[in-house]
Formats: sequence, structure tokens, C-alpha cells
Amino acid sequence: MNILKYISRKSILAFIPLSLLSCDDQLQQFPTNAFAKDVFWTSESNAMIALSGMYRGGITYGTNTVPNDWWSYFGSVFLEFATDNAYDRRGDNSTFNKLTDGTLTANNNVIQGYWVGSYNRIAITNDFIENIGKVPATEATIRRLTAEARFLRATQYFYMSQHWGAVPLVTKTLTPDEANHVEKAPKAAIVQFVVDELTAAASDLPGQKSLAASEIGRASKQAALAFLGRMYLSEKRFADAAATYKQIIDLGENIIDPDYAGLFNTANENSKEIIFSLQHVAGQAPNAMPQHAYPAINGGWHIINPLGSLADDYGFDDGTAFSLSSPKYNPKDMGANRDPRFRYTFLWDGTTFGGRKYVCHPDSASSVDQLTYSKQATRTGYGLRKFFSDSFTGSLTADYGGNLPVIRYAEVLLSYLEAQLEAGTPITQALLDQTINAVRGRASVNLPRITETNAAALRPILRRERRIEMAFEGTRLWDLLRWGVADQALAGDFWGAAFPDSKRYATTSKKIDPAFRWYVTSKKFRKGTDETWPIPETEVNVNPNLAK
Repeated sequence: MNILKYISRKSILAFIPLSLLSCDDQLQQFPTNAFAKDVFWTSESNAMIALSGMYRGGITYGTNTVPNDWWSYFGSVFLEFATDNAYDRRGDNSTFNKLTDGTLTANNNVIQGYWVGSYNRIAITNDFIENIGKVPATEATIRRLTAEARFLRATQYFYMSQHWGAVPLVTKTLTPDEANHVEKAPKAAIVQFVVDELTAAASDLPGQKSLAASEIGRASKQAALAFLGRMYLSEKRFADAAATYKQIIDLGENIIDPDYAGLFNTANENSKEIIFSLQHVAGQAPNAMPQHAYPAINGGWHIINPLGSLADDYGFDDGTAFSLSSPKYNPKDMGANRDPRFRYTFLWDGTTFGGRKYVCHPDSASSVDQLTYSKQATRTGYGLRKFFSDSFTGSLTADYGGNLPVIRYAEVLLSYLEAQLEAGTPITQALLDQTINAVRGRASVNLPRITETNAAALRPILRRERRIEMAFEGTRLWDLLRWGVADQALAGDFWGAAFPDSKRYATTSKKIDPAFRWYVTSKKFRKGTDETWPIPETEVNVNPNLAK
């Protein structure tokens, strides 16, 4: 079944009766929009309703600014604000920005949102696993549904292990008193749990090719293996990561789609390149990101602003590195001669989007999208095109149904190459062609092949490719942290687009750059501190064990 379509048809809010694990007393212990527990687990159709609830978790539809899930746009795309990829138009006081600018504290509402959202979904999955055996269904059905629950629970612990490290490991429904006295498990125990659960889930989940059209949105063997590969990469178990990613490759069920742009809008959102995605349905379970991201000229709030450090990593279409001094660079058409993914990802001054011209030049005082520090407009000179259909019309909050990819086959190939490189495997041209060149060579991108086989020289090339290919997909902070370079990437001044012909630049940019780049912000990531998030203050106040 299509998970969100099923939810919409059943008109439920994704809960069944359970004791939610969280020390936050604001959480409902027994939601009122629930079925009676003693009669619920009596049919397979009810089990499918509960399954839908697990996939939805705490996700809400409409605009939001605090994450309640890792996979909603305000949980994944907005996490890029904490990186060198994007800036939150709301300014330096944005609590996403504070994750990495040197001012993170335990009362940050972003980390509180991720914490509550994770344990919300964990509680739902625990209840499901404890009760699914009561349902009159075939053994194969029960096994698959259990594997989906274990997958969803393991993904939450994966994310928590990456950002908090040691957290409570809860695998059963808790009473309120138990929840308020739970203790943290060491990170190593969390990691091993994720490895064991994803391994077990992968053995019981169907391959992606076996999923019926009505089952789009449900977990597959590839999804479990892809998250397992992520876990191994983060633990620097590179041989295990390579072997795991190789399993996905050898299944032969995924592709690198020729249409890059279509993967992120309704045109091609269920491509065989998409391994797992958050499903949206226009009008029923809509994706409201257009409201947050669109330019003012198109009725949006322009919250998401790509940074120049990301834009400048997109080279030219002949494979050479970008340079403001290159004759191939045209400041009046920033997308000219560039890596085609630049044009699929960004809006820049003078481009057309949704039938309207996007004007953000700092001298264009009459434009609602003028680059300033005051208008509800860009703060960097760039806007976001990725994830949106140029032909979309309708309500920006209610009528867009574009899905959000969580893991794509492109990530699998790039991660496989990284795992082989870091494991010390000799790099061959055949391996490059199987991985990074397959990604770069898709028809709509068609960049020259990489031929560098020296590991030390290939590493920055691969990391840049990963940043470009997966921009705004919520993985950049994780990459910087696991590479151990966050303190380098997230320190100093950050700039936007260059406007060398601007007459107002010298009197309007808060800092002046010889290349006429617009000043955006500064960060000061604290090495040894900001790699791990503090347990939310509200949780520690209720359960002091979490401070230990």
C-alpha cells in the first residue's frame, strides 16, 4: 500500500493506544484519537492501519519549523542550515544555526524536536512488535510486518547514535514511571542494536523489485541494507560497509536514473533510483515545503538559502573546477557552463521559476526578492529549485505532493566507493566507472569521467561529488561529523553569490569581499563539544538519570 494514501483514506492520526516513551510530560500517554487496545489486534486490516501509523510517526502536514521527524522537510532539508550548504533566512538566532555556530545549549528546541520525534516512533514500533503476533495472518505476513517495524525502530536509533551517542535503548512499551527513570545505554550498545536489527530486517524484507505499485513507501531489503551501510560507514567499519553496499548492487534492482531533476519532484519521484522516501499526497498528506522555500515573487517565504560555499563546489560542465576568475564564469548568468546539477538545484538572479523572473540583485530595490538583510527574501543571492516542479500551481501548503528522498541508489554507489577507498582497496578505473562515474554520467548530467585512482587525491573529489549530488537531502552534517572535519568546514565567514557590477554592494554588505561576494554569517564550531548534542534540558529535568 501507499502508506500516506492509506492513512488519508482511513482518516486516522497514526496512533494506536500505547504508553509513549518520553520523559516529556507534554506527550500524550494515551491519545484520544485511538482504537480500544483489547479489540484492535484482531484483523489484518487493523494491523495495516497500525503499520501506517508507524510510517507516519509524529509527522504533521502543513508548515512547521521545529522537526518532529528525521524525514519531514523541516527535519531533513532544514538540517542543512546547520552546515556549510544553507542559511536560514530567519537569521543567526535560528535554532538550527545554533547547532553548529558555537552556541548550542540543552534548551535548543531543534534537538528537543528530534528527541521527542524519535522516541515517539520507537514507542509506536515497540507496541506494534509486541502485538502483531496476535493478528490472524499468515506467518509470512507477520514476519514482513515485524521486519518493517524493526527497520523503522532501528533507523531512529541510527540517527540518535550519530547525534547523541549514548541514549536510552528501549525495546518494549514502558509505563510512565519506567519511562521517567530509564538510563542511557553506551553508544556501542546502540550501534550493535542497529546493526543486529537492520541485518535481521533485511533478511525478512522483500527486494524493491517485489514491491507492488500499491506498496510504494514501504521498506525493502535495499532500504535496510542502505541504513546498515550508513551505520558501518559511521563506525569506520569500511570492509563491512563495502560488503553491505555490494549486496544492494548485486541485487541489480536499482538504477541511476537519467533524469536528475525529476527525482526530486512529481515527475519521477518513484524512480528505481529511490530506495526509500517520505511519501506525500497532494491535498491529503501534502508537502508544504514550497511555502517555506519559494521566492517571494512566487508567494513563498524564502526560508531556504543556499550558501556560496556550496554553489562554488559545482564545477564547470567540462569537468574543471569553478573559479570566479575563469572566462567560463558569467556573473550575469551564474548557471552558464556549469555542472548541470547547478541549474537543477539553484535559483539565481535572472532565472525564471514558475513563469516568473527571479530578481535578487542587491541593486534591484523594487524587487520583493532583492538581496538585503531585511526583506522576506534571499540572504545569499541564491534560492532553491531542487524538489520543486516548475509547472506546479496551487496552494503552496496544501496542493504539492512531491516526495522527499531519504536514500537513493546514487548514495549507495558513492558510499560503496568511499568504503572501498577507506578500507585500502586498490582503486581501479572499473570501480570508478561502476560508482562515481555512473552518478556523474547520467544523461541529464553527463560530466567527464573521473580517472584519479590515487586514494589521497580521490578522497576530496569523492567528497565534493557527494556534497553536490546529495545537496539538501539532509546528509551533509552527518558527513562532516563522521569525516571529522566539521570544525574546519563550520568555522569562519560564510558568503553568498558575487555581484561585481553592484553599485550598492560596498554600502550594504555587512562585510566586504574583494570578489564582491555577499556576506551572510559566521560560525564557530567548537571541536570536542559540538560533535555530540546535549540531552534536551526538559528531558533531564524529569529524569536526572539522563544527565549521567
